[in-house]
Amino acid sequence: MRLETLLPLGKVDPGLRTPDTPLDIWSVGENAALLEEIGYGGLVVEETKDDPFAVLTLAAQATTRLRLGTAVAIAFPRSPTITALHAWTLQKLSRGRFTLGLGSQVRGHITRRYGMPWSPPGPWMREYVRAVRAVWHTWQTGEPLDYHGEHYDLTLMVPLFDAGPIEHPEIPVHVAAVNPYMCSVAGEVADGVRPHPVCTPSYIAEVMLPAVQRGAARSGRSLADFRVCMKPLVASARTAEELEVKVRDARARIAFYASTPGYRAAFEHLGLGDLASEAAVLSKAKRWEVLPGLIDDDVLDRFAVIGTYDEIGDRLLDRFAGVVTDVEFSIAVRDDEDRATLAGLARTIQAHDDAGARRAITGGAGVRDYRRTPIR
Repeated sequence: MRLETLLPLGKVDPGLRTPDTPLDIWSVGENAALLEEIGYGGLVVEETKDDPFAVLTLAAQATTRLRLGTAVAIAFPRSPTITALHAWTLQKLSRGRFTLGLGSQVRGHITRRYGMPWSPPGPWMREYVRAVRAVWHTWQTGEPLDYHGEHYDLTLMVPLFDAGPIEHPEIPVHVAAVNPYMCSVAGEVADGVRPHPVCTPSYIAEVMLPAVQRGAARSGRSLADFRVCMKPLVASARTAEELEVKVRDARARIAFYASTPGYRAAFEHLGLGDLASEAAVLSKAKRWEVLPGLIDDDVLDRFAVIGTYDEIGDRLLDRFAGVVTDVEFSIAVRDDEDRATLAGLARTIQAHDDAGARRAITGGAGVRDYRRTPIR
Protein backbone atom coordinates (compact mmCIF):
# COMPACT_ATOMS: atom_id res chain seq x y z
CA MET A 1 0.00 0.00 0.00
CA ARG A 2 1.22 3.47 -0.87
CA LEU A 3 0.75 6.52 1.34
CA GLU A 4 0.20 9.94 -0.19
CA THR A 5 -0.88 13.34 1.10
CA LEU A 6 -2.17 16.75 0.21
CA LEU A 7 -0.53 19.93 1.43
CA PRO A 8 -0.46 21.47 3.94
CA LEU A 9 0.47 18.41 5.97
CA GLY A 10 -2.44 17.28 8.10
CA LYS A 11 -4.99 18.85 5.76
CA VAL A 12 -8.54 17.57 5.96
CA ASP A 13 -11.47 18.53 3.78
CA PRO A 14 -13.12 21.51 5.51
CA GLY A 15 -16.52 20.97 3.91
CA LEU A 16 -18.10 24.43 3.89
CA ARG A 17 -15.56 25.96 6.28
CA THR A 18 -12.48 27.95 5.37
CA PRO A 19 -9.42 25.70 5.84
CA ASP A 20 -7.74 26.09 9.22
CA THR A 21 -4.34 26.30 7.52
CA PRO A 22 -4.19 27.42 3.88
CA LEU A 23 -1.54 26.14 1.53
CA ASP A 24 1.69 28.14 1.81
CA ILE A 25 2.98 27.98 -1.73
CA TRP A 26 6.44 29.09 -0.59
CA SER A 27 6.81 25.94 1.52
CA VAL A 28 5.81 23.40 -1.15
CA GLY A 29 9.37 22.45 -2.07
CA GLU A 30 10.41 22.11 1.58
CA ASN A 31 7.42 19.92 2.44
CA ALA A 32 7.83 17.78 -0.65
CA ALA A 33 11.48 17.18 0.25
CA LEU A 34 10.42 16.25 3.80
CA LEU A 35 7.91 13.70 2.49
CA GLU A 36 10.54 12.17 0.23
CA GLU A 37 13.05 12.00 3.09
CA ILE A 38 10.70 10.17 5.46
CA GLY A 39 9.64 7.68 2.79
CA TYR A 40 6.21 8.82 1.67
CA GLY A 41 4.86 7.29 -1.52
CA GLY A 42 3.40 10.42 -3.05
CA LEU A 43 2.21 14.00 -2.95
CA VAL A 44 -1.05 15.02 -4.60
CA VAL A 45 -2.56 18.45 -5.18
CA GLU A 46 -6.23 19.30 -5.57
CA GLU A 47 -7.68 22.10 -7.66
CA THR A 48 -9.34 24.47 -5.22
CA LYS A 49 -7.50 27.72 -4.46
CA ASP A 50 -4.21 27.14 -6.33
CA ASP A 51 -3.25 25.82 -9.75
CA PRO A 52 -2.34 22.16 -9.10
CA PHE A 53 0.07 21.98 -12.04
CA ALA A 54 2.02 25.01 -10.79
CA VAL A 55 2.21 23.60 -7.25
CA LEU A 56 3.43 20.24 -8.56
CA THR A 57 6.10 21.98 -10.60
CA LEU A 58 7.55 23.30 -7.33
CA ALA A 59 7.38 19.81 -5.79
CA ALA A 60 8.98 18.18 -8.83
CA GLN A 61 11.97 20.51 -8.69
CA ALA A 62 12.55 19.74 -5.00
CA THR A 63 12.41 15.92 -5.23
CA THR A 64 13.75 12.99 -7.22
CA ARG A 65 11.70 9.95 -6.06
CA LEU A 66 8.38 11.18 -4.66
CA ARG A 67 5.37 10.37 -6.86
CA LEU A 68 3.35 13.43 -7.86
CA GLY A 69 -0.21 13.77 -9.04
CA THR A 70 -3.31 15.90 -9.38
CA ALA A 71 -6.09 14.75 -7.06
CA VAL A 72 -7.83 16.08 -8.91
CA ALA A 73 -7.66 18.63 -11.72
CA ILE A 74 -11.03 19.57 -13.19
CA ALA A 75 -11.14 18.23 -16.72
CA PHE A 76 -13.97 19.84 -18.65
CA PRO A 77 -13.05 23.55 -18.36
CA ARG A 78 -9.75 22.71 -20.09
CA SER A 79 -9.38 21.46 -23.63
CA PRO A 80 -7.81 17.97 -23.78
CA THR A 81 -4.80 19.43 -25.59
CA ILE A 82 -4.11 21.94 -22.81
CA THR A 83 -4.37 19.20 -20.18
CA ALA A 84 -2.15 16.96 -22.29
CA LEU A 85 0.51 19.68 -22.37
CA HIS A 86 0.36 20.30 -18.61
CA ALA A 87 0.82 16.58 -17.96
CA TRP A 88 3.52 16.10 -20.61
CA THR A 89 5.57 18.96 -19.16
CA LEU A 90 5.26 17.68 -15.58
CA GLN A 91 6.17 14.17 -16.68
CA LYS A 92 9.33 15.53 -18.30
CA LEU A 93 10.21 17.65 -15.28
CA SER A 94 9.60 14.82 -12.79
CA ARG A 95 11.30 12.19 -14.98
CA GLY A 96 8.31 9.88 -15.02
CA ARG A 97 6.76 10.44 -11.56
CA PHE A 98 3.52 12.18 -12.55
CA THR A 99 -0.07 10.88 -12.48
CA LEU A 100 -2.89 12.86 -14.06
CA GLY A 101 -5.93 12.70 -11.80
CA LEU A 102 -9.09 14.11 -13.38
CA GLY A 103 -12.47 15.05 -11.95
CA SER A 104 -15.70 16.06 -13.65
CA GLN A 105 -17.19 18.51 -11.11
CA VAL A 106 -20.95 18.91 -10.71
CA ARG A 107 -23.27 20.71 -13.09
CA GLY A 108 -23.60 23.93 -11.07
CA HIS A 109 -19.87 24.52 -11.05
CA ILE A 110 -19.40 23.71 -14.73
CA THR A 111 -22.18 26.07 -15.81
CA ARG A 112 -22.04 28.82 -13.16
CA ARG A 113 -18.38 28.89 -12.07
CA TYR A 114 -16.70 27.94 -15.34
CA GLY A 115 -19.41 29.32 -17.67
CA MET A 116 -19.56 26.23 -19.85
CA PRO A 117 -22.45 24.17 -21.23
CA TRP A 118 -23.25 20.97 -19.38
CA SER A 119 -23.20 17.48 -20.81
CA PRO A 120 -23.56 14.05 -19.14
CA PRO A 121 -20.21 13.64 -17.35
CA GLY A 122 -19.58 9.91 -17.84
CA PRO A 123 -19.54 9.84 -21.65
CA TRP A 124 -17.77 13.21 -21.66
CA MET A 125 -14.99 11.91 -19.37
CA ARG A 126 -14.54 8.78 -21.48
CA GLU A 127 -14.04 10.92 -24.57
CA TYR A 128 -11.86 13.41 -22.71
CA VAL A 129 -9.35 10.78 -21.53
CA ARG A 130 -9.19 9.25 -25.00
CA ALA A 131 -8.60 12.68 -26.54
CA VAL A 132 -5.76 13.44 -24.10
CA ARG A 133 -4.17 10.09 -24.90
CA ALA A 134 -4.53 10.77 -28.63
CA VAL A 135 -2.53 13.99 -28.27
CA TRP A 136 0.16 12.20 -26.26
CA HIS A 137 0.33 9.45 -28.90
CA THR A 138 0.89 12.01 -31.65
CA TRP A 139 3.67 13.73 -29.72
CA GLN A 140 5.41 10.46 -28.89
CA THR A 141 5.12 8.71 -32.25
CA GLY A 142 4.87 11.50 -34.79
CA GLU A 143 1.70 9.99 -36.22
CA PRO A 144 -0.97 12.49 -37.35
CA LEU A 145 -3.47 13.66 -34.75
CA ASP A 146 -6.81 12.18 -35.74
CA TYR A 147 -9.34 12.00 -32.91
CA HIS A 148 -13.09 12.38 -33.41
CA GLY A 149 -15.85 12.38 -30.80
CA GLU A 150 -19.03 14.13 -29.77
CA HIS A 151 -17.18 16.92 -27.95
CA TYR A 152 -13.77 17.03 -29.63
CA ASP A 153 -12.43 16.79 -33.18
CA LEU A 154 -8.65 16.98 -33.00
CA THR A 155 -6.76 16.88 -36.32
CA LEU A 156 -4.16 19.66 -36.24
CA MET A 157 -0.67 19.41 -34.75
CA VAL A 158 1.91 21.54 -36.57
CA PRO A 159 5.63 21.34 -35.67
CA LEU A 160 5.56 24.60 -33.70
CA PHE A 161 3.09 23.10 -31.20
CA ASP A 162 4.26 19.48 -31.27
CA ALA A 163 5.78 18.78 -27.84
CA GLY A 164 7.70 15.80 -29.22
CA PRO A 165 8.64 12.50 -27.57
CA ILE A 166 9.71 12.16 -23.95
CA GLU A 167 11.57 9.50 -21.97
CA HIS A 168 8.53 8.39 -19.92
CA PRO A 169 5.47 8.71 -22.18
CA GLU A 170 3.19 6.36 -20.23
CA ILE A 171 1.40 8.78 -17.93
CA PRO A 172 -1.17 7.12 -15.62
CA VAL A 173 -4.63 8.67 -15.67
CA HIS A 174 -6.93 8.39 -12.64
CA VAL A 175 -10.59 9.40 -12.57
CA ALA A 176 -12.50 10.65 -9.53
CA ALA A 177 -15.77 8.77 -9.12
CA VAL A 178 -18.65 7.93 -6.82
CA ASN A 179 -21.42 6.56 -9.00
CA PRO A 180 -21.20 3.30 -10.97
CA TYR A 181 -21.23 4.86 -14.44
CA MET A 182 -18.11 6.95 -13.83
CA CYS A 183 -16.46 3.92 -12.19
CA SER A 184 -17.11 1.92 -15.35
CA VAL A 185 -15.54 4.73 -17.39
CA ALA A 186 -12.47 4.55 -15.15
CA GLY A 187 -12.22 0.81 -15.77
CA GLU A 188 -12.65 1.34 -19.48
CA VAL A 189 -10.13 4.12 -20.17
CA ALA A 190 -8.13 4.98 -17.02
CA ASP A 191 -5.41 3.48 -14.83
CA GLY A 192 -7.05 4.15 -11.49
CA VAL A 193 -10.09 5.47 -9.67
CA ARG A 194 -10.26 7.99 -6.84
CA PRO A 195 -13.29 7.32 -4.62
CA HIS A 196 -14.78 10.24 -2.74
CA PRO A 197 -14.23 10.27 1.06
CA VAL A 198 -17.86 9.15 1.62
CA CYS A 199 -17.20 5.87 -0.19
CA THR A 200 -17.05 3.20 2.51
CA PRO A 201 -15.16 -0.09 2.03
CA SER A 202 -18.37 -1.98 1.29
CA TYR A 203 -19.47 0.64 -1.24
CA ILE A 204 -16.09 0.42 -2.99
CA ALA A 205 -16.14 -3.39 -2.98
CA GLU A 206 -19.80 -3.99 -3.82
CA VAL A 207 -20.65 -1.04 -6.07
CA MET A 208 -17.56 0.69 -7.44
CA LEU A 209 -15.21 -2.18 -8.23
CA PRO A 210 -17.80 -4.33 -10.05
CA ALA A 211 -18.49 -1.27 -12.23
CA VAL A 212 -14.74 -0.83 -12.83
CA GLN A 213 -14.55 -4.49 -13.83
CA ARG A 214 -17.46 -4.10 -16.28
CA GLY A 215 -15.76 -1.14 -17.90
CA ALA A 216 -12.46 -2.99 -18.22
CA ALA A 217 -14.24 -5.99 -19.75
CA ARG A 218 -15.93 -3.74 -22.32
CA SER A 219 -12.59 -2.49 -23.60
CA GLY A 220 -10.64 -5.71 -23.04
CA ARG A 221 -8.27 -4.06 -20.56
CA SER A 222 -6.39 -5.73 -17.72
CA LEU A 223 -6.81 -4.43 -14.18
CA ALA A 224 -3.54 -5.97 -12.99
CA ASP A 225 -1.99 -2.53 -12.38
CA PHE A 226 -5.19 -0.58 -11.73
CA ARG A 227 -5.09 1.54 -8.56
CA VAL A 228 -7.74 2.65 -6.07
CA CYS A 229 -6.59 5.85 -4.38
CA MET A 230 -8.63 6.84 -1.35
CA LYS A 231 -8.77 10.04 0.67
CA PRO A 232 -10.58 8.75 3.76
CA LEU A 233 -12.53 10.81 6.24
CA VAL A 234 -10.09 10.83 9.17
CA ALA A 235 -10.21 12.32 12.65
CA SER A 236 -6.83 12.04 14.35
CA ALA A 237 -4.78 13.97 16.91
CA ARG A 238 -1.96 13.59 19.44
CA THR A 239 -4.28 13.22 22.45
CA ALA A 240 -7.84 12.18 23.20
CA GLU A 241 -8.67 15.76 24.16
CA GLU A 242 -7.45 17.14 20.83
CA LEU A 243 -9.26 14.32 19.07
CA GLU A 244 -12.65 15.55 20.30
CA VAL A 245 -12.33 18.66 18.14
CA LYS A 246 -11.43 16.57 15.09
CA VAL A 247 -14.43 14.31 15.65
CA ARG A 248 -16.72 17.33 15.77
CA ASP A 249 -15.33 18.48 12.44
CA ALA A 250 -15.80 15.01 10.95
CA ARG A 251 -19.50 15.07 11.84
CA ALA A 252 -19.86 18.39 10.03
CA ARG A 253 -18.14 17.07 6.91
CA ILE A 254 -20.26 13.91 6.79
CA ALA A 255 -23.42 15.98 7.16
CA PHE A 256 -22.33 18.30 4.36
CA TYR A 257 -21.63 15.35 2.07
CA ALA A 258 -24.99 13.79 2.95
CA SER A 259 -26.70 16.97 1.76
CA THR A 260 -25.01 16.76 -1.66
CA PRO A 261 -27.05 14.90 -4.31
CA GLY A 262 -23.97 13.61 -6.12
CA TYR A 263 -22.94 11.56 -3.07
CA ARG A 264 -26.38 10.20 -2.21
CA ALA A 265 -25.68 6.73 -3.59
CA ALA A 266 -22.97 6.13 -0.97
CA PHE A 267 -25.48 6.92 1.80
CA GLU A 268 -28.29 4.88 0.25
CA HIS A 269 -25.93 1.92 0.10
CA LEU A 270 -25.89 1.94 3.90
CA GLY A 271 -29.63 2.46 4.21
CA LEU A 272 -29.20 6.16 4.97
CA GLY A 273 -31.30 7.63 2.19
CA ASP A 274 -33.66 9.31 4.66
CA LEU A 275 -30.74 10.97 6.41
CA ALA A 276 -29.49 12.28 3.04
CA SER A 277 -32.96 13.66 2.27
CA GLU A 278 -33.15 15.42 5.62
CA ALA A 279 -29.66 16.83 5.16
CA ALA A 280 -30.59 18.15 1.71
CA VAL A 281 -33.60 19.99 3.16
CA LEU A 282 -31.44 21.61 5.85
CA SER A 283 -28.82 22.55 3.28
CA LYS A 284 -31.34 24.26 1.02
CA ALA A 285 -32.57 26.19 4.05
CA LYS A 286 -28.92 27.13 4.81
CA ARG A 287 -29.24 25.70 8.31
CA TRP A 288 -25.58 24.73 8.41
CA GLU A 289 -25.39 24.75 12.21
CA VAL A 290 -28.10 22.07 12.44
CA LEU A 291 -26.60 19.68 9.89
CA PRO A 292 -23.93 18.05 12.12
CA GLY A 293 -26.61 16.99 14.62
CA LEU A 294 -27.87 14.49 12.05
CA ILE A 295 -24.71 12.42 12.39
CA ASP A 296 -24.96 10.10 15.38
CA ASP A 297 -22.08 7.93 16.59
CA ASP A 298 -23.10 4.97 14.42
CA VAL A 299 -23.11 7.04 11.23
CA LEU A 300 -19.86 8.72 12.29
CA ASP A 301 -18.14 5.35 12.71
CA ARG A 302 -19.36 4.12 9.34
CA PHE A 303 -17.75 7.00 7.45
CA ALA A 304 -14.83 8.24 9.54
CA VAL A 305 -11.63 6.56 10.73
CA ILE A 306 -10.96 7.87 14.23
CA GLY A 307 -7.94 7.49 16.49
CA THR A 308 -4.94 9.12 18.09
CA TYR A 309 -1.65 9.18 16.21
CA ASP A 310 -0.51 5.94 17.80
CA GLU A 311 -3.72 4.20 16.64
CA ILE A 312 -4.58 5.70 13.29
CA GLY A 313 -2.15 3.79 11.07
CA ASP A 314 -3.52 0.38 12.04
CA ARG A 315 -7.08 1.67 11.90
CA LEU A 316 -6.63 2.95 8.36
CA LEU A 317 -5.30 -0.47 7.37
CA ASP A 318 -8.15 -2.22 9.17
CA ARG A 319 -10.67 -0.18 7.26
CA PHE A 320 -9.21 0.05 3.77
CA ALA A 321 -6.45 -2.53 3.22
CA GLY A 322 -8.80 -4.87 1.37
CA VAL A 323 -9.98 -2.38 -1.25
CA VAL A 324 -7.44 0.45 -1.54
CA THR A 325 -3.93 0.53 -3.04
CA ASP A 326 -3.12 4.15 -2.11
CA VAL A 327 -4.36 5.97 0.98
CA GLU A 328 -4.15 9.73 1.51
CA PHE A 329 -3.28 10.89 5.03
CA SER A 330 -0.78 12.96 6.97
CA ILE A 331 -0.41 14.89 10.20
CA ALA A 332 0.81 18.44 10.71
CA VAL A 333 4.54 18.49 11.48
CA ARG A 334 5.13 21.08 14.21
CA ASP A 335 8.27 19.63 15.77
CA ASP A 336 10.66 16.69 15.72
CA GLU A 337 8.16 14.51 17.58
CA ASP A 338 5.55 15.02 14.87
CA ARG A 339 8.15 14.36 12.19
CA ALA A 340 9.07 11.04 13.82
CA THR A 341 5.37 10.17 14.21
CA LEU A 342 4.69 10.83 10.53
CA ALA A 343 7.69 8.75 9.50
CA GLY A 344 6.42 5.91 11.68
CA LEU A 345 2.94 6.11 10.14
CA ALA A 346 4.48 5.95 6.68
CA ARG A 347 6.43 2.82 7.63
CA THR A 348 3.37 1.16 9.19
CA ILE A 349 1.04 1.74 6.28
CA GLN A 350 3.51 1.11 3.45
CA ALA A 351 4.80 -2.09 5.04
CA HIS A 352 1.38 -3.62 4.32
CA ASP A 353 1.08 -5.21 0.89
CA ASP A 354 -1.87 -4.53 -1.36
CA ALA A 355 -2.64 -8.17 -2.18
CA GLY A 356 -6.14 -8.00 -0.73
CA ALA A 357 -6.99 -4.85 -2.66
CA ARG A 358 -5.48 -6.37 -5.81
CA ARG A 359 -7.83 -9.38 -5.49
CA ALA A 360 -10.82 -7.10 -5.01
CA ILE A 361 -9.89 -4.93 -8.00
CA THR A 362 -9.47 -7.87 -10.36
CA GLY A 363 -12.58 -9.65 -9.12
CA GLY A 364 -10.84 -12.34 -7.11
CA ALA A 365 -12.33 -11.44 -3.70
CA GLY A 366 -15.77 -12.11 -2.35
CA VAL A 367 -17.70 -9.26 -0.78
CA ARG A 368 -16.70 -10.41 2.71
CA ASP A 369 -12.97 -10.46 2.00
CA TYR A 370 -12.25 -6.77 1.60
CA ARG A 371 -11.32 -5.65 5.11
CA ARG A 372 -9.34 -6.85 8.10
CA THR A 373 -11.98 -5.65 10.58
CA PRO A 374 -15.75 -6.09 10.09
CA ILE A 375 -16.70 -2.44 9.57
CA ARG A 376 -19.50 -1.85 7.10
